[in-house]
Amino acid sequence: MLIAVALAALAADIVSKTIVVATLQDRAPVRLLGGLLKLRETRNSGAAFSIGTGYTIVFTVIACGVVVAILRTARNLRSLPWAVCLGLLLGGAIGNLLDRLFRAPAPLKGHVVDWIEFPHYPVFNLADSAIVCGGILAVVLAARGLQIDGTRLADNDAGRDAGRDADEEPDGASAEPPAPDERSAPKDAAPAEPRRGEPPAPDAADSPAAGDADVPAREEKP
Repeated sequence: MLIAVALAALAADIVSKTIVVATLQDRAPVRLLGGLLKLRETRNSGAAFSIGTGYTIVFTVIACGVVVAILRTARNLRSLPWAVCLGLLLGGAIGNLLDRLFRAPAPLKGHVVDWIEFPHYPVFNLADSAIVCGGILAVVLAARGLQIDGTRLADNDAGRDAGRDADEEPDGASAEPPAPDERSAPKDAAPAEPRRGEPPAPDAADSPAAGDADVPAREEKP
């Protein structure tokens, strides 16, 4: 998606500049929409919207750095909206970079072709429009917490909080299990063995009953 958007923006910029140079160079501007929009060919030696004229080499180096940075960032790309955003930025940056590299007056000092003009607004081209749209989209995505890898900041914070709560023990809880209660012991439990050196405890079955203690023993006849 990033490559497709970048190629579409770049192709639209190259085709439009080619047509403008062939039809509007050294000619009067074309008025559209009652003068609200004018099409006229101008050359810009500065940045987008004719900013910083006279620093063509500096902006050429910056444009190269932007292209390299976008390509490096694309390795971690897992989000479709960010793919569209970076594609617009990449296509617009390459479009103006090609003008600086190959147009007059010299390589690395070429002037960018601008041709879209609104009242009280600098003249610009489709590459500038792609850069501005990509920048606005980047601000919107960042404000919503969507990251380049497709995750959201809110989801990451919630996952970290859940893991932190799971690791913490509740207040007042003891790590050792409670001692068993004697009253809850099973009735059929085996009697405890006597200690060494102590006589065994008398068995209830072998001891005479309490009622038999007063009965005299029967004498046997010879």
